Amino acid sequence: MIFEKIHTVPTSDELTNKAFKRAARAMSGKTIEGRDSRLRANESMVLTAANIFTDNLANIVRRFPSFEQLPTFYYELTDVLVGIEKLKMSLASVDWASRKIHDVARSYVGKIRDADLPEPVRKEAFGRIASIVKSINKDLLFLNEARNTLRKLPDVHDEPTIVIAGYPNVGKSSFVSKVTGATPEIATYPFTTKGVAIGHFIRNDIRYQVMDTPGLLDRPMAERNNIERQAITAIQFLDAVVMFIIDPSESCGYEIEDQKRLLAEIRENFDLPLLVVANKADRPEFQKMDEVELNISTITGEGMEEVMEKLLEMIEEKRLQSLEEASSDEPDEELTL
Repeated sequence: MIFEKIHTVPTSDELTNKAFKRAARAMSGKTIEGRDSRLRANESMVLTAANIFTDNLANIVRRFPSFEQLPTFYYELTDVLVGIEKLKMSLASVDWASRKIHDVARSYVGKIRDADLPEPVRKEAFGRIASIVKSINKDLLFLNEARNTLRKLPDVHDEPTIVIAGYPNVGKSSFVSKVTGATPEIATYPFTTKGVAIGHFIRNDIRYQVMDTPGLLDRPMAERNNIERQAITAIQFLDAVVMFIIDPSESCGYEIEDQKRLLAEIRENFDLPLLVVANKADRPEFQKMDEVELNISTITGEGMEEVMEKLLEMIEEKRLQSLEEASSDEPDEELTL
């Protein structure tokens, strides 16, 4: 997972205590006699503390991923949840503090060497450094909050994807289990009350993922908050096709007209290939619908293979279309005489 390597981001107080204690410990037990040894001891304390600060701050910046290299899906979700620009600004502040502390420490090492009494100069250096770290505490707090949020994002692979939409209880999780042959992994989502169900299957040596997003694609837009709506738009950037499942038997608890309205919203908000499937064909109250392309039963397996063939065909058509669009965007080679 992209964000798993981000460690807990310490506060300014935690960093300061760690650095200054390490500096004091470095000198403990050592015999310090004469001016030269006192100079060296105070120099060492400043450099030890500064190295702890600069290393820890630099590691915070390094462990966050390069946002320009994030897959578009994760870039959009990161922007929705914590704000890309705000993240960049806080990381820039931490990077500045790391470099500033390095410069200040080097400057004070020179001052210590020229001082008659090195201890007051070392204390002044500690004060300057502590002040720099304290000035970025709000950035450290924000980065830790962002880290905790981003680590909850689902592990969505960069591979062909089938996104399942439709009201609750229409058979979406049953479909995921049937086609993947196993209970799907449930990944937490920072802006839904339920986890995202993700399963995988392999056809012709190609791995596909099937994703159900309860709390996002199972109720009308009017019932969603702004963050949920923006998260829905992020799904557009997956290499995906959408399958909308309708329950014509209405045993799911939602009337057909309500399900049709949700289907219309999905069509309006998703610029992705869409397949409409009716589930529960095994039930006596099942009825055929004009909007539906294929009928299935996740209980008996009826129509499942036809649906899978159609979805894989749609994925391949989307892949070929993307290749054509990419090649048409490339500039023509200039002819040379």
